[in-house]
Amino acid sequence: MDTDLLTTVVAGLLLAAAAVGTLYPVLPGSPLAVAALIGWGWVLGSTASWTAAAVAALLAAAGWAAAAVLTGRTLKRQQVPGRSIAVAMAAGVVGLFVIPFFGLFIGFAAGLLLGEYARRRDLCTAVSSSLQALKAMGLGILVEFAMVCLAASVWTIGVAAHFATR
Repeated sequence: MDTDLLTTVVAGLLLAAAAVGTLYPVLPGSPLAVAALIGWGWVLGSTASWTAAAVAALLAAAGWAAAAVLTGRTLKRQQVPGRSIAVAMAAGVVGLFVIPFFGLFIGFAAGLLLGEYARRRDLCTAVSSSLQALKAMGLGILVEFAMVCLAASVWTIGVAAHFATR
């Protein structure tokens, strides 16, 4: 099998895993996409592959940064402390083992509510704050997923251009 073809198939599988990783945060989605894209461009070495890899990697990195900024800004505006997020993350990990797949999300939400309730001592305020934090994180995940998908689209164009010109 041709090295270019094998590298392209592996990069495609890694990009698919990266897209899943943005939605299900067990895999590092955007960093995996950036690494796969740069590795693919480096191994193939053509102008088309390097151009597509650079543009796509920048898109994935921009999505990663935008997700962090959007989420962080909302959490700061809602005054959700890092302690509540840490409780939510720990509960998410526990939930992952108790309820496979969906336990991560359920545990995170329950842990966030528990952390906010312990801090605020008012269920209505804790629910409101937790919902705002979950919406912000959902928006961040959605933006990151969209940018990784856009990066994969640019990569697909680069694959076509590379194999058409070799």
